[in-house]
Amino acid sequence: MDDQVTTGPLKTCPICGKPQTQATRPFCSSRCRDVDLNRWLKGSYVIPGRDDETDDVE
Repeated sequence: MDDQVTTGPLKTCPICGKPQTQATRPFCSSRCRDVDLNRWLKGSYVIPGRDDETDDVE
């Protein structure tokens, strides 16, 4: 019996598009995982806010 759990077809890596591996999901390798972390740390990923939000400055 196979110990590996299969939940359907593997999706692709969001960085390079190769099939992701179980050990580094959702990435295909630790290199792509590190590339993603670097993008977060540099501020390349931004969650947009709404224009009508104001800071509560008193």
